[in-house]
Amino acid sequence: MKRKIVLTGDRPTGPLHLGHYVGSLVNRIALQETHEQFVMIADVQALTDNFETPEKVRASVTEVALDYLAVGIDPTKSTIFIQSMIPEIAELTIFYLNLVTVARLHRNPTVKEEIKLRGFEETIPAGFFMYPVNQAADITFLNTDLVPVGNDQLPMIEQTVEIVRKFNRLYGDVLTEPQALVPPALTGRLPGLDGKAKMAKSAGNAIFLKDEADELTKKVMSMFTDPNHLRVEDPGQVEDNAVFMYLDIFGRDKAAVEEMKEHYRRGGLGDVKIKRYLNDELQALLTPIRDRRKQFAQDPAAVMHLIREGTAKTRERAIATMARVRQAMKIDYF
Repeated sequence: MKRKIVLTGDRPTGPLHLGHYVGSLVNRIALQETHEQFVMIADVQALTDNFETPEKVRASVTEVALDYLAVGIDPTKSTIFIQSMIPEIAELTIFYLNLVTVARLHRNPTVKEEIKLRGFEETIPAGFFMYPVNQAADITFLNTDLVPVGNDQLPMIEQTVEIVRKFNRLYGDVLTEPQALVPPALTGRLPGLDGKAKMAKSAGNAIFLKDEADELTKKVMSMFTDPNHLRVEDPGQVEDNAVFMYLDIFGRDKAAVEEMKEHYRRGGLGDVKIKRYLNDELQALLTPIRDRRKQFAQDPAAVMHLIREGTAKTRERAIATMARVRQAMKIDYF
């Protein structure tokens, strides 16, 4: 029986952080053992809101690839490719645009939220507005069976399914209808160091997988805790306390974490002590990742060779899919 095809990926706008690790990277390491996994470096999507700084996206492609390899994405088990190097995706996007109305794109909850987040309103670039259609092409050019997503991305898969059904209804049963795979994650969205929002590079509240030990310590010791916990002997609040939220995820000794929570609640446990404990846990997690990253970074040409090979393999799949698409649409003239 053919192993199901899984598509995952990230927009390359900088190195990956702990939020990526919790939200997707752990799941990808598991999926590559059981599925045929393609990991896309989505540089075209990154350009939709970084079109004025293409050098930022270009530099980040290698950064993202290094993080993939460092955490354990194995290029012999997962295929890593660059989105822009598959021109068939752009071609398929053009065809799909005929199947989607502007009104339907406006109704996409994910698009509405992203527009609001970036303050685009009426100044939204057309490329950004239509990225759900481009994403549908990303998914379907591989005849992808499963797409790991968070709950906030489910509307994107729903719209992809709508496009596939309309295409197949018009032109025949050509495309595979994908399913959303909401993997068991370690947590929901990881809060930033400030405890107020999700971790993000743009918010300046992120711990990056490549952070050196001293930088990691500095960030952990600056983390948000309970603003009312002014003295060690004061009772403290565990809920919405970023340090304890991280310990729930990264603390290896769950019983010890629960004991610390109770101690903090009744008073007598200082913020410095719990931060040092968290720092030790994160250092244990990130040190081997950081060391592997440095090893791969010593030979950037070899890293790019791995990506080039993965992109060539992916391109073969894309050409085969587009041959079927063109034949179904009666535009296979030669």
